[in-house]
Amino acid sequence: MSGLWIPGMAAGPLEEWVKRVHRRIEAFASDAGVERAFVEVELLDGVRYALDAITAEPGFGFVTLRPQGGPDDDDLPEEVVVPVGSIKRLELRRAEEQRGRLGFALPNEPS
Repeated sequence: MSGLWIPGMAAGPLEEWVKRVHRRIEAFASDAGVERAFVEVELLDGVRYALDAITAEPGFGFVTLRPQGGPDDDDLPEEVVVPVGSIKRLELRRAEEQRGRLGFALPNEPS
């Protein structure tokens, strides 16, 4: 059924897209001379999250975002599952410039 449209469906393997995003974040941190990058995602609806992680689960065009939060962030979700097509952009900065932010945890790092 090639004509079937599934919300969030993206072309290409989603796992590879997430791996490439992780490689880009790692390269940015290395080029910037910092241990970890500060990563912020903006969704099409304007919502922004500082990210601790992004995974290719559950798949089928959807990714899981894990926002960074602290004890004062009661309204912040622990995880957000979104269609990959709802991601407007990812912003990368040096983590040290963001006070109180630990930075993005790449998959081979303990979170």
